[in-house]
Amino acid sequence: MNLHVRHTSTYTYSGPVALSPHTLYLYPRTYPYQRLLAYELQIDPMPSKVVRNVDAEGNIQQVVFFQHPTRHLIITADLSVHSDDFNSFDFVLYPFDSKRLPGFRYQQGVEALLHPYLDRATVTAEIELWARRMAAANNWETIPFLTTLNQTIRTFTYETRDQGAPHAPEQTLSDRRGSCRDYTVLFMAACRSLGLAARFVSGYLFGNPQQEHELHAWAEVYLPGAGWRGYDPTEGSVVNNRHIFLTSTARPELAAPITGSYSGSASSLFTNEVVIQSDLTTENPIP
Repeated sequence: MNLHVRHTSTYTYSGPVALSPHTLYLYPRTYPYQRLLAYELQIDPMPSKVVRNVDAEGNIQQVVFFQHPTRHLIITADLSVHSDDFNSFDFVLYPFDSKRLPGFRYQQGVEALLHPYLDRATVTAEIELWARRMAAANNWETIPFLTTLNQTIRTFTYETRDQGAPHAPEQTLSDRRGSCRDYTVLFMAACRSLGLAARFVSGYLFGNPQQEHELHAWAEVYLPGAGWRGYDPTEGSVVNNRHIFLTSTARPELAAPITGSYSGSASSLFTNEVVIQSDLTTENPIP
C-alpha cells in the first residue's frame, strides 16, 4: 500500500516579523516494512538555507534559516511512503525470562543505551500501583500486560486538543480522558514503572477519520529480541502499516513538528491541515 500525506502549517502575523531558525521534524523515519518513495518540502517565504541532519535519537531534522521580514510563514510537506502489511506479533522475546514481570531486566550493555527511555520522572505511586495491578491480573506476563494496558487506555474519553504539551500522566489517569499524546505519555509512564523502556512517537495515522486530519501520537516499547514495538493506546491496537513515523523520542516535548520563534510587534495566528490518502482510495495521489 502506498500512503500519501500533505501537511500544511500556516502562520500569519499582524505585522512584519523576523523569523528565528526553525527546526522541523516533518521527514519520515524508515522502518523495515515502510520506505520513503517521494518527499518535497515547500516553504514560503523562501528560506536562505535549509540544513538536513540527524539528531541525537536518529530522527531526521531540518533546520530552516530566514533573512528577510515577513507577514506569513507557510510550510508544506508532501510525502509518499510504501507500507507493507506485516504481523506485529511475529517476534520471540529473548532472553526468555523477559516474558515475565516484575523483575524484567535488560542486558547490561543494552540497558545503558536505553537509560533515557527508562526515566521515571513522570511515574507516581498511583501510576505504579495501577500498572502493577494490571500486570498481576495478567499473571505478570509482559505481552498480555502491554495489550491490556493499551486496550484499557482506549476506553478513556478521547478529546481533541490541537496545541499544548501532554497532560501529566497521573492527570490523564485520574480524569480518564485525554488526547492521543496524553494517552501516550500515560502508557509510557506505566511501562517505565515496571522497568520497560518506552518512547514517544509522533506521526500520522491513515484509516481513522478522527485522526487523519491531524498529527497522531503513539508509543514504542523496547522488547529484548523484538526491538522497538509500537502500541497505539488511542486505537487500542498494536502499530500497523497505517502508521507513518516522523519522530521518536524519550521526551515528548522534543517531538514537535515545527519549533521556532519570531521577533517583532505582531500577533500570530496558526492553522494546520493534514490530508492522508492511499493509492486504494484516490486516482490522483500527491505527486
